Amino acid sequence: MHTVYVIAGGLLLLGIFVLFARALRDVPAARRRQLLLAFFPVWLACAAFNLWVGVARAGYPLADELPIFAVVFAVPAAVAYWCWLRQARGGD
Repeated sequence: MHTVYVIAGGLLLLGIFVLFARALRDVPAARRRQLLLAFFPVWLACAAFNLWVGVARAGYPLADELPIFAVVFAVPAAVAYWCWLRQARGGD
């Protein structure tokens, strides 16, 4: 269940990035797309922190946590990529 919560947190963070990019109507579209790209390293750091907590604090082996890390990072990153593509095509 924790994994679902972390993914939901990633989607919420992405929503903040998207809303902020939409609020910047007077900024060129290329800059708004860069803001969406900034989500990736931020979310990677958050997902890596979750991985560290699972290994260092909860005591799970790294081999067990790596697939979870991949899913936790990939789901919000895929949605972010879709949002970025939509922005690149001129959609809103």
